[in-house]
Amino acid sequence: MARLKDKYQKEWAPALQKKLELSNKMLTPRLDKIVVNMGFGIVEKDVQKKIVENLGLLTGQHPVLCKARKSISNFKLRDGMIIGAKVTLRGDRMYEFADRLINSALPRIRDFRGVPKRGFDKFGNYTMGLKEHSIFPEIVDTGNHAVDVGMDITFVTTAANNTHARELLEIMGMPFAGR
Repeated sequence: MARLKDKYQKEWAPALQKKLELSNKMLTPRLDKIVVNMGFGIVEKDVQKKIVENLGLLTGQHPVLCKARKSISNFKLRDGMIIGAKVTLRGDRMYEFADRLINSALPRIRDFRGVPKRGFDKFGNYTMGLKEHSIFPEIVDTGNHAVDVGMDITFVTTAANNTHARELLEIMGMPFAGR
């Protein structure tokens, strides 16, 4: 079992229920899924393969390739071209990825002052962006920065509002800027 999941079930969920003054433990916010999305645009096949390989290495799952929906001649984009990849994580893999992100990857960012607080939508989900995926320890630095692209990470929670979602992520160790 993932370390973060075990800690959530034994320590954080009861503490969160008490802090948010929830009468039913089923109302306690929890992580539902994490969606990792990498949009890399129009790139060569070998670069695209390396990016998809890196995303699979980071998440432990094979990514789903995202294709363009329509052609745009100004961008030299054709309908059906592969322009991104995404992975939806649930269960133990989700908690393991969150643990590696919070405790290993984010502290490796140069001049890191925390993740922005403005990434919440009105439904209790949090989205953050990373400029490069090489901050994860699994990615071996080859010096090829053409392969280094950013990613969007969305934490989908069962929280009723942004305040509850923020409390959940803070108790899990998410370093928000300007606490």
